[in-house]
Amino acid sequence: MNGKPVAVITGASRGIGRAITLSIAAEKYDIVAIARSLDSEGMETLGVEVEKLGSDFFPIGLDISCTSCHVEVVRNILDRYGRIDLLVNNAGVAPLQRNDLLELTEESYDRVMNINLKGPLFFTQKIAKEMIWLKSKIQDYKPKIIFITSISATIASTNRGEYCISKAGLSMVAQLFAERLTGEGILVYEVRPGIIETNMTARVKEKYDKIIEEGTVRQKRWGLPADVARAVASLARGDWDFSSGAVFEVSGGLNIRSI
Repeated sequence: MNGKPVAVITGASRGIGRAITLSIAAEKYDIVAIARSLDSEGMETLGVEVEKLGSDFFPIGLDISCTSCHVEVVRNILDRYGRIDLLVNNAGVAPLQRNDLLELTEESYDRVMNINLKGPLFFTQKIAKEMIWLKSKIQDYKPKIIFITSISATIASTNRGEYCISKAGLSMVAQLFAERLTGEGILVYEVRPGIIETNMTARVKEKYDKIIEEGTVRQKRWGLPADVARAVASLARGDWDFSSGAVFEVSGGLNIRSI
């Protein structure tokens, strides 16, 4: 059995997922990097960067919405390492097209919900069962699960309703797993990013520039993937081991309400 802790990170090839992957590798975890395809942009260079940090790199191609694929993926991870110490559910997509709520299609709803909510729910379920089993097999085993959600879990955007619904649902999934697993010795957290500079937000940069400049984001700057990654690394490191179920918002003060 592998002696180093092992982290499984979905949506690892770019953006927030890539930054999280490198931050966790720097914490001396071996890395299982999951992306929709092994040919995903940035996957090859990510492996080089992870290995420079002294961590093993195991890339896996998986569409997280393919729930029938989960068993084989988890088996492959355990065959290689014999353990999973950290799961970071980061994979997620925006709607292919922003439409008014009254024009929301079932096709777009199903796509977003399957990737952002259904997939992470059932992937976590499978890994959580293995973590419970591993508790009796590994000395000083301290498994953790982290869900990357969004401020859209609580802030409505009527031109991407399916995304907001998926993130609100994922926030509840995090609470449910925290309630179910904390007594099993598995800590569960939610990290809720705000307006982060990624490919996903690049399409609406002008809109968000205006929101930031007007002071809705109190710190008046874009969030960076590294901001989210530092929060995840802190959780993985054990800085918040008495805070299972907590929500950590990384939004530059967007959470502050005032009149």
